[in-house]
Amino acid sequence: MNILVIWRLLTVGGVNAGWRNRALYFKKYGITTDFLYTKDLGGMHMMEDVANVYVAKKKRDVHDILRKGYDAIIVVDTSQAYEWLNDVGYAGPIIVEARTPELLKLKRNLQGVETIAPRQFIVPSYYQKRLLSVLVNDQAPITVIYNGLDASFFQPSVCDDVPNKKIIAYVGRLDGRKNWRAFLRIVSLLQEERDDIECWMIGGAHSVDKQTFETEWKEKKLDPFVKWFPVVPYQQMPHIYARIRQSGGCLLATTKVESFGNTFIEAMACGVPVVAPRVSAMPEVIAHGKTGYLFREHHTRGAVRAIEAIIDDQRRYEEMSEASRARVLAQFTIERCAETYVDLLQHM
Repeated sequence: MNILVIWRLLTVGGVNAGWRNRALYFKKYGITTDFLYTKDLGGMHMMEDVANVYVAKKKRDVHDILRKGYDAIIVVDTSQAYEWLNDVGYAGPIIVEARTPELLKLKRNLQGVETIAPRQFIVPSYYQKRLLSVLVNDQAPITVIYNGLDASFFQPSVCDDVPNKKIIAYVGRLDGRKNWRAFLRIVSLLQEERDDIECWMIGGAHSVDKQTFETEWKEKKLDPFVKWFPVVPYQQMPHIYARIRQSGGCLLATTKVESFGNTFIEAMACGVPVVAPRVSAMPEVIAHGKTGYLFREHHTRGAVRAIEAIIDDQRRYEEMSEASRARVLAQFTIERCAETYVDLLQHM
């Protein structure tokens, strides 16, 4: 079986991380996955070693790809694709993945979806299912399939290059939704009160707020305290998480809304507890008090207290580290999450 996944943006992020893992797993079942993007925002290194990747802007080139005879096509938050599929008269089964976690943006991404009569909607969380249900009524079944990862790749490991301070890390884009300014506010408070912490910001090389962040980072003189790694290859992330865990640190998310949160399960699989706001799909991923803490949105001091509750209690840290790994093995492995997708594709 040959399938094509269409998404606008080739980024280093959760959507492509999830699809990288699925594409590798699908091969075991004889399913070959190709990817079609309209814009590369630095994510090519993440996908090119696992599948055929097309980046096409011209409609003629897109049409040529769609005519390759795919057994099924999956459209991820790309309303342009509905027109393309109608243009070429694609008659095979179509699945629509709805991952945008903001209602108005999701509505725009679904505009015209009825013209392709999707067989199925896929969402990565029950939060996202509730959101999508507001917009699509009974057009097609909605199935929740969590993102899964390779737990043999993301696992606790030992490394030699561990800082002598506890690492508080932010992993992701630099934009309004990821709310990087809240991260800086939180770590600035920590900086005022402690000298045993080092903060890492990982990612953001191709983000819309890159220049703004860089300016504020320097103006506030945070650069000695907050280290910025604009590009870290996906294949090196387990080593990054290993350094965080061995330092006794944690992952800190400040995002305003998420349909899932791939970096959370990556960190947890490596034994790193996660601190995040109690919004959208976060409570589905993070078990409050067991694998990390959820704080009230915009509550900077609450986030600081949650971080300190983890990093200042060695016994609690070890318990959370073990529980984080166990939760991923129980709910978020690629074997568990991709099986549903494989069954769905094979029955189509």
